[in-house]
Amino acid sequence: MARLEDPGKPATAWHARSAEEVCAELETSSTVGIETGLAETRLKAHGPNTLPEPRSRSLLAVFAGQFANPLIYLLFGAATLSLVFGETGDAIVIAVVVLFNAVIGAFQEGRAQRSLAALRRLSTLSARLVRSGVEARVEARVLVPGDLVLLETGDAVPADARLIEAAGVRVSEAALTGESVPVDKATAPVAADLPLPDRVCMVYSGTLLTAGRARAVVVATGLRTELGHIATLTTSADETKTPLERRIEAFGRTVIWGAGGLFALILLLGWLQGLPMAETVLVAVSQVVGLVPEGLPVAMTIALSVGVLRMARRNVVVRRLAAVETLGATQVICTDKTGTLTRNEMTVTALVLPDGTHLEVEGIGYAPIGRVPDLPAVRPLVQAVALCNDARLLAPVESGAPWRTLGDPTEVALVTLATKAGEDVDALRAQRPRVAELPFDSARALMATAHDEDGPFVVVKGAPEAVFALCGLTAEALAHWGAHVEALAGQSLRVLAVARAEGKPLDVDTGFDGLSGALRLLGLVGQLDPPRDEVRPALDACFSAGIRPVMVTGDHRAASEAIGRALGLVRAGDVVLDGRELSALSDAELAARVETVAVFARVQPDQKLRIVRAFQARGLVVAMTGDGVNDAPALAQADVGVAMGKSGTEVAKESAKIVLTDDNFASIVAGVEEGRVVYRNLKKVVLLLVSTAVAEVLILLIALLLGHRPPFPAVQILWNNLVTEGLITVNLAMEPAEGDEMKRPPIASDEPLLTRVLLTRMALMVPAIVLSVLGWYVVRTNAGIDPTVVRTEAFTLLAICEWYNVLNCRSETASGLSASVFKNRWLVGGLVIGNLLQIAVVFWAPLNDIFHTAPIELSTVGWLALAGSPVLLVEELRKLVLGRRFS
Repeated sequence: MARLEDPGKPATAWHARSAEEVCAELETSSTVGIETGLAETRLKAHGPNTLPEPRSRSLLAVFAGQFANPLIYLLFGAATLSLVFGETGDAIVIAVVVLFNAVIGAFQEGRAQRSLAALRRLSTLSARLVRSGVEARVEARVLVPGDLVLLETGDAVPADARLIEAAGVRVSEAALTGESVPVDKATAPVAADLPLPDRVCMVYSGTLLTAGRARAVVVATGLRTELGHIATLTTSADETKTPLERRIEAFGRTVIWGAGGLFALILLLGWLQGLPMAETVLVAVSQVVGLVPEGLPVAMTIALSVGVLRMARRNVVVRRLAAVETLGATQVICTDKTGTLTRNEMTVTALVLPDGTHLEVEGIGYAPIGRVPDLPAVRPLVQAVALCNDARLLAPVESGAPWRTLGDPTEVALVTLATKAGEDVDALRAQRPRVAELPFDSARALMATAHDEDGPFVVVKGAPEAVFALCGLTAEALAHWGAHVEALAGQSLRVLAVARAEGKPLDVDTGFDGLSGALRLLGLVGQLDPPRDEVRPALDACFSAGIRPVMVTGDHRAASEAIGRALGLVRAGDVVLDGRELSALSDAELAARVETVAVFARVQPDQKLRIVRAFQARGLVVAMTGDGVNDAPALAQADVGVAMGKSGTEVAKESAKIVLTDDNFASIVAGVEEGRVVYRNLKKVVLLLVSTAVAEVLILLIALLLGHRPPFPAVQILWNNLVTEGLITVNLAMEPAEGDEMKRPPIASDEPLLTRVLLTRMALMVPAIVLSVLGWYVVRTNAGIDPTVVRTEAFTLLAICEWYNVLNCRSETASGLSASVFKNRWLVGGLVIGNLLQIAVVFWAPLNDIFHTAPIELSTVGWLALAGSPVLLVEELRKLVLGRRFS
């Protein structure tokens, strides 16, 4: 067996060996590949052909991380002070509840990590290989050194490999070398000391074939590839904090400063009123505990985790949690056309015969179902496109399954056309075998194949202008055929011209120029990549949501504009800019014009980066789609990079924050909607927590200023914040969409955690809570009721106010009493459990001693529910007035 490569040592100079030597060293064959048994043995020895996954923290590290929060530090300080002043029970309760909070947070974060790991496995790279003489398509992760892989134009190279056959191969190696121009490849060995860009007989994992066909023997997989060497360096990088995490950290620091000031104020008030220092400190501790919204970190983790899972159900795989938040703020979506706005199933829908007759072809997609007009001139045309073609169309393996395809979509569409017309493509190719070829030349946009059947003939297909030039058409004929091409392009069709030369061999030395004047035009073929049915509604949703969709495509200007107008993407006042015009603009000029452009056509991959930067220079949050290796810089630069899960390369997926499992534009819009739902739910949680915390502080402060004892001991405040609140804030973060998320403008990137709207609502909620609870406490105290009972009643009333308030926070405009509350079964369950626990802490004797409570009269409970109702009523009144104002 060939020796294993040690990732820590210099790799073998495979590029300096001949193809025969490489095959011998790896015990493989250039025709039948490696034996299946040997491949299985090597897979065990080498491991899967995958790159390292992002570092995952251990369970202990995740648990310890829950304490790295300013709010938690504050609680530990309160527990310490309680212990110092002899309130051991309070200190224990604070410590236990904080530990419980950490356990819940660790559980949720661990579940999120496991979910992300599972979602990463949804989109995997595949490869065509030959093992033991059998061709198959497999997951790239099972490749081993010695495997014989087959590559075509557009394929991502799945592992480092030595070329043994190359026909017109050009490879983009930008991910490894930074060189934007594709490299021509050959099979001859080169010097051992040449740098990677000059190793023309090698192809490397993560690069992309931009032209040609190849056979290659895998020489390195996984970490032993050149891309693997880069990956080992990047895995050590720390992930930056999201803007939301930074906002919450800043909010936590503000709370600490506020708590410190509040602590000092209470000590001062206690000293002025002559209260004992121990009692004053415990009062201060209870105030500090009341000010801390302990449930916020856990609620944030759960909201983001739920958002990730909801997006996964809508075909959006989130690779970085930052994208959940950023999606909600997206203002521009730069999307590819093929496969994203369209179905990526090229379909021949029109033919133009030599006499100028236009024909329609029925059927959409790769299934060869549909009628092709049976005219004498159709037969030679469809036979030609089947012969000058490397694609294959394979019948479904089972009833109802889709037809399988191998090769470029454009060529598959031509094979489908021939099959619809009644041709047996495999039999046709066997009857007229290919004897020579000129692979597709991207510079000339031409391909030619030579065949033999009772004499040699050559078939050429390609861009109409290039084929016309080789046919030697007159100026009048050029104008005539040019009009046909424009007519087809105006229907959003991609046009190919097909020609044939009789009795002429193909000279690979003279190339296409050797065919000049010898070709006879067989006709034109018009192909359409049909728009996805769901894209038009998704684009309309974008415009309603204040998001600008922009098409960025390499296709022709006329076809791209026609698709854009048909989908409603191009609107009045919008312009179309092609790659040539874009190149002529400076960065400043592009930024000045970019907001008027709806379609960028004939764009090179490296120009996508300029487009992203131009939008960002206008202060806009940009999402960019991509699938190729050269798209990686633009995907990384975009605020939200979106890679294609089906057609995308591994490099594109690794550079993106999001992967679409269905390559569908509508899924991006669904992701934006889910991102907005997540952020809106977090704002609901912030509103609930902060309004309650401020109300608790005011209740305690005002009671102290009025000369009363604090209404709540510290343990009751902690119970309220972490149990009563915890059961509803976490579940509030799981609220479903309200339905108007895509009718609102994007979230401003600099929006504070507490917006003006939230502060306005708090200005109603907080006084209602304070007046209800403090009013009850003062009245009952003045009536001479047992202080422990009064405290228990005030404690229960505070919980009731929070239950009313969570109904307030569910929506800014909809009534909290609507039946929609039952859509969130988690919240309903939290309210039920919260009531049961409150009953236990009030009526169960063992908990009475711990939480300083006493049983209360059952009839009083009804009065407490009525006393807390103003909390709900003031918000209902505000919503009613707001609804009338905008009705």
